[in-house]
Amino acid sequence: MATESVDRSWIGYRIARGRAVQPHKVLVVDDSKLMRKMYEVMLRQYPLVYAADGREALGKLAEHADIDLILLDINMPNMSGLEFLAAMRDGRESSAPRVVIISTEGREEDTARGLEAGADAYISKPFRTEDILDVIARLEGVGSAE
Repeated sequence: MATESVDRSWIGYRIARGRAVQPHKVLVVDDSKLMRKMYEVMLRQYPLVYAADGREALGKLAEHADIDLILLDINMPNMSGLEFLAAMRDGRESSAPRVVIISTEGREEDTARGLEAGADAYISKPFRTEDILDVIARLEGVGSAE
């Protein structure tokens, strides 16, 4: 497969190439209490920190310097996922945590916009636990051979 900035071969989600990550702490940014509970069950092997919107997520990043993976919804009150991503990435490109957008906005242009904004991967809702774990596993391996 030719090297390109986005690997489009994954079914159900896409990932951008970049550095590897083995998460030590995961920030879940989603305004849905049900979704936060689902992440708690699906990702019980990881320490999780929660935020209900982008503003709160920026605060959590300041409180928890060891967050290295963010699961990010797009449609939230106060500060959307894309607004949060822009604020977080501003001036922190090399040290910013990896970001996986998980959103109901799953059209091709939505996915492209999220990846262009700096997300490392994009998963469309609805999703399965295996989808998230697979993306995390692939992010762990991305960049290790580069």
